[in-house]
Amino acid sequence: MKPMAMAVLVFGDSIVDPGNNNNLHTQIKANHAPYGKDFVNHVATGRFSNGLVPSDFVAQKLHVKTLVASWLNVGHTPEDLLTGVSFASGATGYDPLTPKIVGVITLEQQLEYFDEYRGKLVAIAGEEEAERIIDGAFFFVCAGTDDVANTYFTTPFRSIEYDIPSYVDLLRVGVEKFLRSLNKRGAKLIGFVGMPPIGCVPSQRTVGGGFHRRCEPKRNYAAQLYNSKVQELIAGLNSEPGFHTRVVYLGIYDIILELTENGDQWGFTETTRGCCGTGLIEVTNLCDTRFMGVCDDVSKHVFFDSFHPTQRAYKIIVDYMWDTYGHLLEP
Repeated sequence: MKPMAMAVLVFGDSIVDPGNNNNLHTQIKANHAPYGKDFVNHVATGRFSNGLVPSDFVAQKLHVKTLVASWLNVGHTPEDLLTGVSFASGATGYDPLTPKIVGVITLEQQLEYFDEYRGKLVAIAGEEEAERIIDGAFFFVCAGTDDVANTYFTTPFRSIEYDIPSYVDLLRVGVEKFLRSLNKRGAKLIGFVGMPPIGCVPSQRTVGGGFHRRCEPKRNYAAQLYNSKVQELIAGLNSEPGFHTRVVYLGIYDIILELTENGDQWGFTETTRGCCGTGLIEVTNLCDTRFMGVCDDVSKHVFFDSFHPTQRAYKIIVDYMWDTYGHLLEP
């Protein structure tokens, strides 16, 4: 199949981080078992899942390559660089405070890494070809969940000053700044991922969902409000003269809600707990084979740890994205 994009360039958080956090001084890492247990040779690359993550599936959908490597911690071949990398960092966000709290890579820094990457492209292929690659690249952006789940609902720093609508406005400002920065850097096509129903993620059910661990409504309200605000923002940018990037909003709220509410129709028997340990709270450094077991059949679980879906769920989510929005992503 002919590639539908020259390269895949990825920005965002742990949903699309293939290992950029591995050597940072942070707790937010997935380069240890049981992460990667279903990856080639069971390698824990730093992907926050049992196998592939959405950026890998996106690159496959576009017929560009099967895996998108991280920008850091990998010896790249020229071929790797020519077809794109991921700059994403687990637990970052649009609120500048979000990456600061946990010591991960800011979105600002991800843009600086992109500038370094562009320099390497020029060195390999020359200025004209580098421009052609970036022109024809698919920019995939996925962040925001950590702002709501971690910064707003877990730490006191923002919730004492902001109610949910004003915090969503703060995030909207961060999103706009980021999209304008990509536009300035020559991005022609951006796939922008909305927020999931954060209140239905296992850890958020555990901390906010009461005795029965129901989906927590305030977190879901924040996600829905954010999704409607960024869709308005994107519509405005797309119709702005001089904004030369086409931004396509990719909604994932409905499909993830569907998987958590009607998972049995997709062959999932466990939709409210991760596969790691008790499945209630374990994530990153708490999800570690040295201290706990893993469920028997990962394919029956929507979530691998208490925050991140399994490879099988991720594939369903990306398939849904393509079925719903694929026609808008044609170059």
